[in-house]
Amino acid sequence: MKIDLTDTTASKINKALVRARRAIGTPAVGMVLTLVIVTDEENAYDALKAAGDASREHPSRLLVVIKRHARTLRDRTSSRLDAEVRVGADAGTGETVVLRLHGEVADHAQSVVLPLLLPDAPVVVWWPVNAPLEPAKDPLGALAQRRVTDTYAAEQPVRELSARAEAYTPGDTDLSWTRITPWRSMLAAALDQVTCEVRAVEVEGEEFNPSCELLAMWLADRLDVPVKRSRSAGPGLTAVRMDTSCGPIALDRADGRLATL
Repeated sequence: MKIDLTDTTASKINKALVRARRAIGTPAVGMVLTLVIVTDEENAYDALKAAGDASREHPSRLLVVIKRHARTLRDRTSSRLDAEVRVGADAGTGETVVLRLHGEVADHAQSVVLPLLLPDAPVVVWWPVNAPLEPAKDPLGALAQRRVTDTYAAEQPVRELSARAEAYTPGDTDLSWTRITPWRSMLAAALDQVTCEVRAVEVEGEEFNPSCELLAMWLADRLDVPVKRSRSAGPGLTAVRMDTSCGPIALDRADGRLATL
């Protein structure tokens, strides 16, 4: 079910959510969190699709914040909030509200989002693109217990990663780290099966891929050995090779799809 609201308020949006739930016969709310997606019109569809897929395992209220800043004097003197409420089959297993903020109200998105947060449920804010340099100090980020960014989407990913490290606050998460979770798990499991000394490591991947840099630094920190960073055409990470006293251990993904240990 979809409800379009033009020049509306947060109170009217809440009423529309209640009305929509009753209309489809599901008045009870069993959401595990509120996910606030801060994006632009160009990237909104992909971000909403990814969040919708995730909500099938973790029912959530999705709030998509699309800021449309004023370009002319007329735009600056007029503010408007448009919303699209989706419940039921149109919103996966949760609820979705797409908020389009026009004019001055775009600078006060937190005032719009705050009344729409689920009570007593954690709040996660995700910036698919154009994340603030200090997410915890952003007005929307200050509402959340978890702030998710993606340095891979930045123009200079490695420099962006360094900035994230300097501004880190507990609760900050970058998808560049989560993408290497399968690699870290496989490498740790491989070393658990042998009693060998690791003497050197080589990490191969795209030149400016932040996940490659993170994995190399993690291995250097955990193993306390030299780590060589090699470049490849990608995509992403393509190989990790460890020189050990028992012989080489390699996790190779040359085709970018299937890795071989």
